[in-house]
Amino acid sequence: MTAASSDRPAPLARHMHHVALEVADMDQSIAFYRKFMGMKLTERHPAGENPAIPVELAFLRLHSQHHDLVLAHDPDRAYVARDRKAGPVGIHHYAFECADRQSWLGLLDRATEMGLKIVRGPVLHSASQPGGDGSWGENESFYVLDPDGHRIELFCEMGFVDQNGQFETVQHEKIADSFADEV
Repeated sequence: MTAASSDRPAPLARHMHHVALEVADMDQSIAFYRKFMGMKLTERHPAGENPAIPVELAFLRLHSQHHDLVLAHDPDRAYVARDRKAGPVGIHHYAFECADRQSWLGLLDRATEMGLKIVRGPVLHSASQPGGDGSWGENESFYVLDPDGHRIELFCEMGFVDQNGQFETVQHEKIADSFADEV
């Protein structure tokens, strides 16, 4: 272990909930997330509707929570295409967890049907399982790009870290000699 639990405060947040992405074309992005992810539009608000919020916002959801993804568009900004070799620091990728492998395979089929370029995968992120790529997480995933070039990971069956810090597969099988840096 690299740090004792007394070196950091106990987490007060329950989990990460949503991400807000800036997009160049709101209509195109809403259509993409609806068609590919099956998301529903909860609300859409024009820029300046609330004086404290100068950007257009769209709130999208997967199920019953108000939103899982927020899209933001600034009508006063000149957008340029993303350049993976240069530019400001940004989000490397964000991920959606599928309920099970069958759902994940369904999204993989949908990506193919839509002609989306799979920029990585399908891959088994694992250094311990047969067929694993030597990376981390003990899960299957693939990655696509949205209309603005944001990298989206779609995954299923993420591994666990038990109370002692030992890594486990999704079936709660212990992975020998594999431990989290912090418990």
